[in-house]
Amino acid sequence: GSTCEKCDFETDLCKALRKLNLQSGWVRRNGRSGMGPPYSDQYGNDIAYFLSLSSEMRSSSATLRTNVFLPTDEEHVCQITFHYWISQTSGTLMVGLQKPSEDTITNIWQDSGKPQNQWKENTITINSTEKYEV
Repeated sequence: GSTCEKCDFETDLCKALRKLNLQSGWVRRNGRSGMGPPYSDQYGNDIAYFLSLSSEMRSSSATLRTNVFLPTDEEHVCQITFHYWISQTSGTLMVGLQKPSEDTITNIWQDSGKPQNQWKENTITINSTEKYEV
């Protein structure tokens, strides 16, 4: 059966994500925060919260890590759907996979498209024979 878990930033951080330290460059905000676009979430709601890179992070990178997920198999497939907005010409959003047996993060998806100034949606399917973080 599908056990979909919706994840938003209305009360705090999404359950699937590890707690953020404030140095990580991400801020939780909404469209009314006065930080520029986007002025609403993907559904047009201007008071709904989303994560945004703080303006001090223009030239460097910031990471969001999930909690550890269990291995996947034929019965347990992992699909992650997320909405994103790219507003900087030089920005690249990457999704990576890290397993305990590997030191490096394997890049499994990325978008460095020009700013379209619109929300985009993407779904990635993950297969892993061992525990992993995204």
